[in-house]
Parts: sequence; structure tokens; C-alpha cells
Amino acid sequence: METDCIKEALASGTRLLHIGPHKTGTTAIQGALFAAKDTMPEHGVDFPAHSRHPMEAALAACARPAMMGDTVPTDKHWTRLLDAVRATGGRTSVISSEFFADAEDDETIARIVEQLGGERVHILITLRPLAKIMPSQWQQYVQNGLRMGYDNWLEHMLRKAPYEQPNPSFWRRHRHDRLVERWTRAVGPERVTVVVVDDSDRDGLLRTFEALLGLPANLLKPVPDAANRSLTLAETEMLRRLNVEFRGNGLPDELYSKLVRNGAVMHMKNSCSPTPQDVKITTPAWAVEAAGAIGAEMAGTIAATGVRVVGDTALLSAVPKTAGQAPDAPRIAPEVAAQALYGALAAVAAAPVRHTAPAKARTVHQTSSKELVRVLGHRCLKKLRRR
Repeated sequence: METDCIKEALASGTRLLHIGPHKTGTTAIQGALFAAKDTMPEHGVDFPAHSRHPMEAALAACARPAMMGDTVPTDKHWTRLLDAVRATGGRTSVISSEFFADAEDDETIARIVEQLGGERVHILITLRPLAKIMPSQWQQYVQNGLRMGYDNWLEHMLRKAPYEQPNPSFWRRHRHDRLVERWTRAVGPERVTVVVVDDSDRDGLLRTFEALLGLPANLLKPVPDAANRSLTLAETEMLRRLNVEFRGNGLPDELYSKLVRNGAVMHMKNSCSPTPQDVKITTPAWAVEAAGAIGAEMAGTIAATGVRVVGDTALLSAVPKTAGQAPDAPRIAPEVAAQALYGALAAVAAAPVRHTAPAKARTVHQTSSKELVRVLGHRCLKKLRRR
């Protein structure tokens, strides 16, 4: 069903809160908004966040934990963003973080809305087909330490009630009808806009934001971001198996954040672009069918809430053309593996080395492989903590 288009901008002075959820074009819009941060005020719109994505502020506001091994967000992060929003005065402002979708209860959501400006707040929710979200979200969970393979993960998310393990956040984010209902209860349907993202229109989401904010056409432009690209199946499987070894050796979470996610994985993403020969993550037919049925159900429930919907809700039950096809065996390219290893080594090298008195040591051949991994990990962590 084709629904509303945006005929006029939100009222001047609106505080537009874009809550994602994850994997719905959030990084692209955040990059474009941040790049236009100095230009938008000429048109009456402010982007008050101090960075492209105020993730820590959103996590603190929702009382959610940080990613594995990252610094725990505090109220200071949220207060800093609130101060910046209040400093915009009566002007229009826009805040975007997909982590606001992790807010679980009505009380938390009501508090966030009130602190951001109460009746001035308008909620924007961007949605994509569930069948397209699932592979992207799985590989993102792997980047945060998940050790479960894709097929097994799908079984847990779609077939094993209560569908909460190993990632309770998945349905909190991606049961989109309930997400819309939670935020609608806080602000009313007249202050919620749902945008169904059409992947065939690459810049459509940017144009939608411009229309909502009353910005000139083409002011928001795509910003390349290699660090946000999805991993190939081979890259994800390499990382997943590393996660198994990491957990099996009892290494600390902080080490994972420093050396794996922000070292090996980040450098690999920035240095290696996927090629047509790389095997992508494909979803089995049974899971695609289940996702399509859930998507159709969600579209009907969202329509019944009375919120404004922009785009074609039929897309929410769409099935990707490549879905259901059996993937080829994933093979990691030597260059990709080398760049991942270099990224981890570079993260270690970035920590200052402190010389200490030599201690009595055993040779490598006298030490088990598991103990070597554990000792190396703790030594790296000590260096990183001295920074």
C-alpha cells in the first residue's frame, strides 16, 4: 500500500528525534546530517550533537549497556546532549541514534521525550524489510562477540520461543509494530512519522529528511563510510570463530573492544572492499518466508496506529532476490586476513611499551597454546590500560 508523501515541513521549533532502528539507513543519514552541520543553521535547523552519532548519550538515556568492552556510558553523556539541544532555543533541531530504539518501557520513553522538549518532540522511525535486516543484524552481533552461526541464530530468533536468546535486543528493535506503538503512546500518533525505506531509491531517505526539516533539496549528501560496510560471509565466519577462541580462553572484554572490533575488524573494513566474488550472507528460504509473514503483520498493525507513514508498506514484507539461495563455501582472501591481523597488531603497537626488569621465563615450547593466548591477551590489555 502506497501511503503519504511529505507535503510540508514540520513546524518551526520541532525537535525531530530519529530513533532508527538499526540497519535502516541510520549511519547514512547521520553522516549526511553531520556533514551539513554548519550549513543547516542558515535554513533554521540545528544538529546539536557533538559527533556524527551520539551513541553514548542514547545508551545512557535508555539505561542500556555499551558494546562489549567499551566504556560504560554515564549520565554525563546524556546531559551533554540535552544541554546542546536546549542551546538551540526555539529553532528546529534533529537528533539521530538507532540506540533510542532500545528503550524498553513507557516510563523511559516518556522521560526521554520530556527531557528533549515534551510537546516539541516529533518521532521519526525508519523501517526496512525484516528479511534484509536479519543478515545485517547477525553480522553486527558477531562484531560484538556473538559466537553462534547464522542458521542456528535464525532458529533461535524465529523458531525457539520466547525468541530472546542469544540477542534479546533483536525483537525489541525489530518487532517494528511494537516499537511504533511504544513511542506513539508517549507522543500520540500525530507526532510520529514512519518512513519505509526504498532501497531502490538510494537518496530517497536524504530527500525525506530534507522535506521534514524544510531544507533545500540536495543539501544533504551521501558521505562514504567504509567502516560501516557489512562483512562478507567469510569475514563474519572468521570473526565468529575468533570469538569462540576469545571466549574459550577467558580474555577480558576490554581487550576485545581494543584489539578485535576497533583494531582487526575496523582496519579490515577500511582497507578491503568486498568484490563480486565474495560470498554474501544469504538467508534460507524458510526464514525468508517467516520474515515476510511477520513483516506483513507488522505493516497492518502500524497502519492501525494512525501514525503518518511515508513510503510503500508492502516493502516491509518484501523478499530479497538472492534470499533462500544456498551460499557457496566462504573463503577468506589472504589480503583480508592480513589486514585484519595487521589491525590487531597496530592496536597493540599504539600502546606505549614500558621496560621492566626481566623475569624468569619459560620458552614458547614449554607453554600450552591456550596459555600463550591468555598471557598475550593480558599483556596487551595491560599496555592498553597504560595509555
